[in-house]
Amino acid sequence: MKPTLLILAAGIGSRYGGLKQVDGMGPGGESILEFSVFDALRAGFGKVVFVIRRDIEEAFIEKVGSKVAQHIPTEYAFQEMSTGLDWLDELPDRKKPWGTGHAILSAKEHLKEPFVAINADDFYGADAFQAIGDFLRHDCTPEQYAMVAYHLGNTLSENGTVSRGVCSVDAGGLLTDVVERTKIERIASENGAPIVFTDENGARHILPDHTPVSMNFWGFHPGVLEEIESQFRAFIEENKNHPTAEFYIPKVVNTLIKSGKVRVKVLNSDSQWYGVTYTDDKETVQGALAGMASEGRYPVGLWG
Repeated sequence: MKPTLLILAAGIGSRYGGLKQVDGMGPGGESILEFSVFDALRAGFGKVVFVIRRDIEEAFIEKVGSKVAQHIPTEYAFQEMSTGLDWLDELPDRKKPWGTGHAILSAKEHLKEPFVAINADDFYGADAFQAIGDFLRHDCTPEQYAMVAYHLGNTLSENGTVSRGVCSVDAGGLLTDVVERTKIERIASENGAPIVFTDENGARHILPDHTPVSMNFWGFHPGVLEEIESQFRAFIEENKNHPTAEFYIPKVVNTLIKSGKVRVKVLNSDSQWYGVTYTDDKETVQGALAGMASEGRYPVGLWG
């Protein structure tokens, strides 16, 4: 059975000018998410599901979906503030959906086979798709999932701080914990250029360059959807009066690991991650993708 690629793209606004998820980054004007679809297709994935919002469906299909659908079966799921909340008597007062865990739950009816869940605006690299595709075909079970971890030093921006999920991994290569760290940056000092994060008290802590971090590249068995649904209901009961609370994938995974319900194999990638955290990052990403095309790693014009 071929795995499915699930791309979380509901954060895209209805006006596309300059928005990073569909902004042209490749030498042929492709968005970053098109490179993810292209890499997944080469790695043997059989379907792509985009999680979007209803109000951008027409524009999204015109900009991206119509191209992708010519090469791989393409489906759409819709993440709205009310998705999965039909059991509530009254919807919470909120301006945006509930986060990445909620986005996956929005696609529940489309996910019958092992699947990868990724961000729309991150470039992950072909090797990572090959590794996790092999895992999903041969090693994924209801009790064993996977994630791709990147070296922290390969995921920074030159234009400001970033947030990353810092991973703890045991001797057997299994994930034991993911902790969100914010305000991560490389700083100049008398000891070189260490990477540091700033905690809530303003103190700085050094993180080694090779620290494994999550960039939201998860490989799941479809059985995870029942767990997500259960945890989401508990989250809503606790947070329905907190308009900015978000239900994140790493929180779901941490809960499952600590309860002993699943193991998560960490697939390490030495690749450089690319993304547009800041406007000035765009030039770096465009240059990197153009360089890959000139090396023959991608065609100029992904879809011919």
